[in-house]
Amino acid sequence: MTPEEKITALGFTLPPAAKPVGSYLNCVRSGNLLHISGGLPIAGDASFKGKIPTECSIEEAQKASQLAILTRLSVVKAEMGSLSAVKKIVSLSGFVNAEPNFTAHPQVINGASDLLVDIFGEAGKHSRTAVGVSSLPLGVSVEISLVVEVL
Repeated sequence: MTPEEKITALGFTLPPAAKPVGSYLNCVRSGNLLHISGGLPIAGDASFKGKIPTECSIEEAQKASQLAILTRLSVVKAEMGSLSAVKKIVSLSGFVNAEPNFTAHPQVINGASDLLVDIFGEAGKHSRTAVGVSSLPLGVSVEISLVVEVL
């Protein structure tokens, strides 16, 4: 089963890759590594906004991290033509729009990490950073960036 088929089988849809809205590139390739810019949990009519846990629950924030990772995978697909070109998810950086006393940042970003393993198996296991921040663009609940090794 291809990664795209696996995404569908898991009940998700890979959104189209959004164009950058600032002075950056969605993806920079260096050798066999793709450095994927931070992406937000916004696709079509779906979006997740608010501070965790007061305006957005941990469960909603986990779904937000899943949507954010799907938007990052859409960038990989746009760059490579297929997610079958992914050899290894190297690292994930997750930023959580958190209240000052919130400390469950890893639990929120597990939504993205677990989905990567569900899609890519062993190749989806990665190093990770999960941190809380005082705000994120457009008031979203999470932002995620990736480093991906490709064939």
